[in-house]
Amino acid sequence: MAELILLADPTEIRIRSDGRSLTVDFDSVAELKSWLHLAGLNSPDLLSREYQGTDKDGRPYRAMSAYPTWHGWEFFAYAREFTDTTGPLDPSTADRLAALAVA
Repeated sequence: MAELILLADPTEIRIRSDGRSLTVDFDSVAELKSWLHLAGLNSPDLLSREYQGTDKDGRPYRAMSAYPTWHGWEFFAYAREFTDTTGPLDPSTADRLAALAVA
């Protein structure tokens, strides 16, 4: 099980309340798809969904949910990535924010 989950670099792994399923979160749709492929979980009957939306702060995102099973375990896999192209903060703004955070 550990090898299966750690074939990729999930950001979070949680055991769900039913004790028979796991929630596995990824930073990007590409990472989730890679994990499904490497783990051999992307069968033709895999229940999955890709979609786009807008976060509560107005930032657009792309997301994917997938629900593979493995030896009786159910996985609730999820990834979301922001698609805006604003780029990184300029150095002056980054420095001011860092100073504010320290204060």
